[in-house]
Amino acid sequence: MFKAEHDSILNSRSTLGDFKVQELPLPPDFVWGTATAAYQIEGGAFQDGKGKSIWDNFSHSVPSRTNGEHADVACDHYNHMPQDVDLMSSYGVDVYRFSIAWTRLIPLGGREDPVNETGIAFYNDLIDRLVSVNIKPVVTLYHWDLPQSLHERYGGFLNSEEFQADFVRFSRLCFSRFGDRVKKWITFNEPYIISVFGYHSGVLAPGRSTLSGGDSKTEPWRVGHSIILAHAAATHAYALDFQPSQKGSISIVLNGHYYEPYDTHSEADRAAAQRRMDFYFGWFGDPIFLGKDYPPAMRAQLADRLPQFTAEELSFIRRSAPTNSFYGMNHYTTKYARALPEPPADDDWTGNVEELPTNSEGTEIGPVSGMSWLRVAPKGFQSLLKWVWDRYHLPIVVTENGCPCPGESTMSLEQVVNDEFRVKYFGLYLDAISRAVYDDGVTVEGYYAWSLMDNYEWSAGYGPRFGLTHVDYTTLVRTPKNSAFYLKQSFQRRRKDGLDKESLE
Repeated sequence: MFKAEHDSILNSRSTLGDFKVQELPLPPDFVWGTATAAYQIEGGAFQDGKGKSIWDNFSHSVPSRTNGEHADVACDHYNHMPQDVDLMSSYGVDVYRFSIAWTRLIPLGGREDPVNETGIAFYNDLIDRLVSVNIKPVVTLYHWDLPQSLHERYGGFLNSEEFQADFVRFSRLCFSRFGDRVKKWITFNEPYIISVFGYHSGVLAPGRSTLSGGDSKTEPWRVGHSIILAHAAATHAYALDFQPSQKGSISIVLNGHYYEPYDTHSEADRAAAQRRMDFYFGWFGDPIFLGKDYPPAMRAQLADRLPQFTAEELSFIRRSAPTNSFYGMNHYTTKYARALPEPPADDDWTGNVEELPTNSEGTEIGPVSGMSWLRVAPKGFQSLLKWVWDRYHLPIVVTENGCPCPGESTMSLEQVVNDEFRVKYFGLYLDAISRAVYDDGVTVEGYYAWSLMDNYEWSAGYGPRFGLTHVDYTTLVRTPKNSAFYLKQSFQRRRKDGLDKESLE
């Protein structure tokens, strides 16, 4: 199935031009795997007692918001799970990161609501099958699919106390039922996206903004605050009642681009690049990993729009930090940051920064992929790994990274399978990890490619294809792409005993 030989793929002409993959080494204990999210692949939207999530509601109530498409069936992983585990086994992955659909376990979501044992059985079966083929399960508790009933009852994240209590109950249920086999947990995936795109622009579920009856000036920051406190409560429960016997680890996954100044000679642009990083990473990273208040740049701009931590809350966050923690990083691209000359708007959420693909000298940050915002910039990835390491000093796990190929959504199956653009992207970004590890002294423990298979890409519907596996959404036939086998073979070459920094020279 691996139609092209390794060398011919890496050296073939593509829109990546003169970029060269070197296949630099990685530590012998470095792990790799694939990642998915429940709503994007499972289907079975209302099968076997599953309840409605905010994404079921968002995609069905106003179909134009999601390209007229929904994920009622998606890849039908719920009914094809054994086949998908076999597929991963053929790819030689070490780990599989997936999320648990809250509404499949607790259809109505609340702490007094009944548990759906059929949903429990599905994830038990998935975990058992993974373990049987030596694939370690990595579980995300929340990947954007809040139970719709909780949104309707009390506003979901907008009621911090109620949400925290319900999330902790859901988390404890997962720890107790699956924690004997799951040794790595993630509380929330991309709280930045949850907060900004769900409650500022409203382009993602639940679709709140000032235009739709919300408040874009304050709600994103309230939601982010709720997430931080709920994360602390869940990690405290795990550390206190489960970690001593289960011996696992738990953390959160933060997403973000790396930012270079639009004009390197401009002090304002240099400050803008740093401020944009503070708004992206420091917003959640500083309280969660450092036990500190929000970054000063956020306080200075947002003032009373940004909630205050009480002394008790910050103390609880610090005390809740579990042992064996890690930094989960979702990263795809790099951008230029330009300081806006006017004062920030009342609802600004970027740090008064304009994001651009081209700098003041007309240089593009990198070649464009199958999505206009995602450009290939591996040097920025290396820089981000160092930035995060220097700030938080935690082992990093790259929990998502990948891209769609240019024009992939309109290609023939034969063209899609020969996905040389994606192969080269993966090779370049893995080289960047190697440089961060051996040149910059960063500890990076693993890499999870996004995604195992083509899937439902939220508001973009089924257009973009990020998968290592092609999915025919009519027949549900899975077809491996060359990138899947490239990664298998590349990690075999990169992870060799006795590698040290001299291997890079």
